[in-house]
Amino acid sequence: MANIGWVGTGVMGASMSGHLQKAGHNLSVFNRSREKAETLLSNGAKWCNSSAEVAKNSEIVFTIVGHPSDVREVYLGENGILKAEAPCSIVVDMTTSQPSLAKTLFEEAAKKGIESLDAPVSGGDVGARDANLAIMVGGKREVFEKALPLFKLMGPTISFMGGPGSGQHTKVCNQVLVAGNMIGVCESLLYASKQGLDKQQVIDIIGKGAASSWLINNLGPRIVQGNYDPGFFVEHFIKDMGIALQESAAIGLSLPGLALVRQLYIAAKAQGYGRSGTQALFLALQALNGKE
Repeated sequence: MANIGWVGTGVMGASMSGHLQKAGHNLSVFNRSREKAETLLSNGAKWCNSSAEVAKNSEIVFTIVGHPSDVREVYLGENGILKAEAPCSIVVDMTTSQPSLAKTLFEEAAKKGIESLDAPVSGGDVGARDANLAIMVGGKREVFEKALPLFKLMGPTISFMGGPGSGQHTKVCNQVLVAGNMIGVCESLLYASKQGLDKQQVIDIIGKGAASSWLINNLGPRIVQGNYDPGFFVEHFIKDMGIALQESAAIGLSLPGLALVRQLYIAAKAQGYGRSGTQALFLALQALNGKE
């Protein structure tokens, strides 16, 4: 059993770290809001007062936080992981973040003799809870192989994508596709609603045909139920789409569909849905068309 550190015990991180804990690993945790770590603590995890303290007590540290600025603070800040005395040997950032930042962390970690992986995930709160995440990893293959048994506790679909930043580039691909699918889900169900169809019945049939997707079958029913609790925050998705557009602009790539969807999500946030789940795009589009 390994001594594992975990920074970020929110919607995703609490479940993901919980799977490692249930497998018998010793867990040291830090989160800005301690109450979000209480379940882990009650099951025997050790509370640390900073990211640096987590690193000091662990062989390998996983992080999953909100924004690139949070990642930078967690690793490079005054009490960051890479500022710890006698720090861990491997760090794994599972936040959806900037590929360029992943490369920076790889370089800064190497200066201290620490190996670094970028390993963003896809699957949302359901995938995290059910240990059914897809995990895309960048870094050194030999380090990936060391971390692989731990990744397998969080999800069955794991792929080494290449050097530092490759995991994050793959997650950009994922989020571009999710953005297109998400507007399709919401507009489809909005049309069904306006035509007086039973939205769940619509999902049950089109979710088994060529239009089938994880989003229609998992987030579609939440829309039907009026459940806009976050599996993934609107404001975090806006951040992810922004990263995708920045990376695309850097290589001269135009993604007009993504740009449109991001603007609609910005409107959703302006309507007060920033801390709602991504399915709240339905509410923004509904308001645009006149709420029933």
